[in-house]
Amino acid sequence: MEKLRVSDEVVILAGKDKGKKGNVLQIFRKQNRVIVGGCNVVKKAVKPTQENPAGGITEKEAPVHISNVAVVSPKTNKATRVKIVNKDGKNIRVAVSCGTEL
Repeated sequence: MEKLRVSDEVVILAGKDKGKKGNVLQIFRKQNRVIVGGCNVVKKAVKPTQENPAGGITEKEAPVHISNVAVVSPKTNKATRVKIVNKDGKNIRVAVSCGTEL
């Protein structure tokens, strides 16, 4: 069971966007990277296409290493680690700092 899932609210721990919060949009498990909405935004030159005849420069989110993000606890609204607890035969993700289920 994964400790991080799509649409989890996370906070960036390191880099130029340190302290920013956003939701996980995509997870790349093999590369250990995630894309967080509104964080690590880079500018990319785009060639003109039929859908975008103007081309130009667009902004998009770039992947961040998974070790540089932490799940936000719903109770304390701060970064926390996640542990997996077996409850009634089902694995449940629990915030380590406050004990609430995610």
